[in-house]
Amino acid sequence: MTTVELTRFRVEPDRESELLRARPAMLTDFRADRTGFLDARLVQLPDNQWLDIVTWNSPEDFATSRAKGANLPGIAAFFDAIAEVISSEEGIAHDGGGR
Repeated sequence: MTTVELTRFRVEPDRESELLRARPAMLTDFRADRTGFLDARLVQLPDNQWLDIVTWNSPEDFATSRAKGANLPGIAAFFDAIAEVISSEEGIAHDGGGR
C-alpha cells in the first residue's frame, strides 16, 4: 500500500535559496538510492515553514529510507538547510493510488 510521509519543517529566510538549490540533487539521490521512492512535493507555508509530501511504495520502503538518513551528498545538503523539524507523520494513501 502506498505510504505518505508528511514532514513539516522550518527554514531560516536566508537559507531558503540554499534549500531550493539542494532539492534537485536530493531527489536525484532518492531516486538512485531509495527503493520504493515514488514522488515528492515541496510546499512553502507561512512563517518560514515548509511541508514535504513524499510517497513511498510501502511502509517498509519508507522505514528503510528513514534508517539511511542523509547518507548521500544531495540529501545531506537539503537536510542541512533545515533549521528545525516541526513534525513528521506517516499515513496510507486512500485516493485510488494505493494497492
